[in-house]
Amino acid sequence: MRSAVEKLFRKRPHTELNPDEVVALGAAVQAAILSGDVQDKLLLDVTPLSLGIETLGGLVSKLIHRNSTIPASATQYYTTQIDGQANVAIHVLQGEREMAKDCRSLARFDLKGIPPMTAGMARIEVKFLIDANGILHVSAREQRSGKESEIEVQPSYGLTDDQVEGMILDSFDYAEEDFRQRQVIEARNEADTILAALEKGKKSPAWGNLTSDEKKKIAKLEKALIQVKSEDDHSAIRKAIELLNQGTMRLAELMMDTAVSTALKGKTMDEADMGEAPGVGHPVAKADFK
Repeated sequence: MRSAVEKLFRKRPHTELNPDEVVALGAAVQAAILSGDVQDKLLLDVTPLSLGIETLGGLVSKLIHRNSTIPASATQYYTTQIDGQANVAIHVLQGEREMAKDCRSLARFDLKGIPPMTAGMARIEVKFLIDANGILHVSAREQRSGKESEIEVQPSYGLTDDQVEGMILDSFDYAEEDFRQRQVIEARNEADTILAALEKGKKSPAWGNLTSDEKKKIAKLEKALIQVKSEDDHSAIRKAIELLNQGTMRLAELMMDTAVSTALKGKTMDEADMGEAPGVGHPVAKADFK
């Protein structure tokens, strides 16, 4: 029996075994222990499925991955997508798929009372901790204000071995299509960010310093991005983003010059508060909360 266990581990690391091999490995280990071939060995619990949260566009951001040894912990940082957003909904998920709709919903809770900030300024720390008893502790904390919320859940409750195996096999079967969908949604999220930044730029004094030709060019690039954003070609969306990014470089420079002039007006360099440097065509991190 020991040779059967060793054969599987020599074949590949245990984190890369497919479901059938995991079952075979478990049976081999159990038989080896019962027969006395394996002694003085510590068997560690692992997470059967990955754990994470839902982010913008219905995507899954995984914090603790499948086969992680228990106890396990992970921390990830996220931001907001909407100006003045005061609440953040945390949706805790379990599964291997890329979309939240294809994973198991474990819990939902809200982080409330976040001070109004410009989109992308909030820094939200999300912590996952699985204790020795298999209980998942999830906390979310906005670092600037200190506002915090948390929840506890038992990921394995109500989940059979067959269901776990089915979820893992589905992730293999749909891997290619899931990854394609993720690429499209991430590209759309980035497109929305640059389009929102452009709208802010149009309301700034810097917009009036552009020539009519520059404004027409930006309008043409903006329209092209809006049109392609609804398509399922992530490469085309990212190409349109890059073109608009390049086309708004002068606007971004003028906005920066305006911000610097305003901040320095009537002040010394030491007294000036530069604040947040505006910019167009510089998207925030992809992991924005839904």
